[in-house]
Amino acid sequence: WFLSKIQDDFRGGKINLEKTQRLLEKLDIRCSYIHVKQIFKDNDRLKQGRITIEEFRAIYRIITHREEIIEIFNTYSENRKILLESNLAQFLTQEQYAAEMSKAIAFEIIQKYEPIEEVRKAHQMSLEGFTRYMDSRECLLFKNECRKVYQDMTHPLNDYFISSSHNTYLVSDQLVGPSDLWGYVSALVKGCRCLEIDCWDGAQNEPVVYHGYTLTSKLLFKTVIQAIHKYAFMTSDYPVVLSLENHCSTAQQEVMADNLQATFGESLLSDMLDDFPDTLPSPEALKFKILVKNKKIGTLKETRERKGSDKRGKVEEWEEEVADVDEEEEEEEDTFKESEVLESVLGDNQDKETGVKKLPGVMLFKKKKTRKLKIALALSDLVIYTKAEKFKSFQHSRLYQQFNENNSIGETQARKLSKLRVALNFQTPGLPMDLQNGKFLDNGGSGYILKPHFLRESKSYFNPSNIKEGMPITLTIRLISGIQLPLTHSSSNKGDSLVIIEVFGVPNDQMKQQTRVIKKNAKCYMQQKHFYNDWVI
Repeated sequence: WFLSKIQDDFRGGKINLEKTQRLLEKLDIRCSYIHVKQIFKDNDRLKQGRITIEEFRAIYRIITHREEIIEIFNTYSENRKILLESNLAQFLTQEQYAAEMSKAIAFEIIQKYEPIEEVRKAHQMSLEGFTRYMDSRECLLFKNECRKVYQDMTHPLNDYFISSSHNTYLVSDQLVGPSDLWGYVSALVKGCRCLEIDCWDGAQNEPVVYHGYTLTSKLLFKTVIQAIHKYAFMTSDYPVVLSLENHCSTAQQEVMADNLQATFGESLLSDMLDDFPDTLPSPEALKFKILVKNKKIGTLKETRERKGSDKRGKVEEWEEEVADVDEEEEEEEDTFKESEVLESVLGDNQDKETGVKKLPGVMLFKKKKTRKLKIALALSDLVIYTKAEKFKSFQHSRLYQQFNENNSIGETQARKLSKLRVALNFQTPGLPMDLQNGKFLDNGGSGYILKPHFLRESKSYFNPSNIKEGMPITLTIRLISGIQLPLTHSSSNKGDSLVIIEVFGVPNDQMKQQTRVIKKNAKCYMQQKHFYNDWVI
């Protein structure tokens, strides 16, 4: 069977690395190019960059013949050569915990993954077929049903966690690195639905995007939104929010408004979906729509009344409180402290700034400074359901915040308030992005995850530090082995390997365990690292 599949590719003699990769793909064998390259190099005996059919067979065996898979196969095979439908059904029930199992389901798996025709026709599965099945998406930990949108998408927008990005245009260093369109393209392809655009005045009346007061390079605003328009709905149909950090003059704000309308056309949301709403629309109702988040002048009703009128040169003033020095260090985020409390006892009991005598135990509140900003009406009227407002306090929001107003909270303040991170630098790998990517794999990678019911209720008493309801669930994990581990940077490639499994959630659920260390992980691309750890979490 194997030779019949590959011999035509060797009729011209030896094959190179690229043909080796394509031949493995033809055989339905998944292996990253970097690993194939390393195995190819080790099996190219003459070091000519070309291999024989026997050398290819050796490469194939290194990649596919895994001891632990063979062991499982032999456990359920009656003759150690093939699995009957009943054997496969038994494996699926006992090892994979398949709830509803029948010979019909086993038959479908055999038909899909068994590569040897005569074995497939006999309703049996060879080791080759079993290996392909075990390496398929059907055997991933992540549920196949969650790879498509399955949640109710008709709730208001605020009932969802939304995949959001911070400083989306930066692809490396935050102070001197390049700004690149790839930052936006990459985030959108990963399902991100809220992008930050830092806008500043540019030359020749063209707004630019960059990290203000740094040495990062600049992009034209119109080029950025053209890239967003191209990739906005490639991964997800659900709305994209453009969070504008607007530092532009009113003249260039009007240019931004013109660019947004010319680029997005009908996709740009510029009016309410309903007459005089009091709740946000749903992701379903906003499919394929672009929303602008910015400061807004006036009400939604006034915006509708101005629709179609000439707004050229029309400017309004926006008054807001000024952040203090500590808050400015949070990268001009829309956040400030609820109050600035002066200590009641300062040596001689006198206020150092005002000179006012103070009584012991009395706190004085420093009055907040305000500033006035000029907002171009043309840009303001493009803001419908995502009006930017400074965060004062949760109490203030409950009492006064309108349904279409939302807050951006700096990371330091957010950690004080909730210990949650709400917008991430997509270009920076690490634990935060691992958690982000894992969370938003759910619901078809749409970028929208419906919050649990207790976070959707306006009068929720949920306290993550004091969970009293619900039955605890025991999760038992057996980690068997790992293959195709990333190569280390050292030429010897002798990095030590271990696996960490961690549960993130409310304090009572958080748990972390790890395997023993596999020392000197040389040739990790070809060796299966056997951990055999059983954990109960």
